[in-house]
Amino acid sequence: MKQTEAIKALGAMATGDTPVMEALVKMTLDTMEYCGLDARSYFLVRLAGLAAMDASPYSYLLNVAAASEVLEPDDLRGVLVAIAPVIGTARTTSAAGNMLRAFAVGMDLEEAVAEMDRHMDSSRARRSNRAA
Repeated sequence: MKQTEAIKALGAMATGDTPVMEALVKMTLDTMEYCGLDARSYFLVRLAGLAAMDASPYSYLLNVAAASEVLEPDDLRGVLVAIAPVIGTARTTSAAGNMLRAFAVGMDLEEAVAEMDRHMDSSRARRSNRAA
């Protein structure tokens, strides 16, 4: 499979254009019914869990898309701030990056990933320079 075909396939999956994503969204919404939490609390807990386990961008995309009516962008930042002392710096920054990657799905995937990688490389270079 060519790289562009793979990116298109991943983009289709990320935007819900597959039976797998539909099943995952249904499973996410069905479990909310049984947990006893209101919708906002349910998704905040899920986001904290995703950060704690260093989840993939697509996991964030699935949950944030399902939570779009009850969460605001500041809620995502608040979850990371609240859980940072528990999960540590590495997982917190990884979670922030994976959240950004999830939102980049709506953009040109190749361009978004390349830009993110350039940014991360320059951040690593700056940290290395400071440490030296």
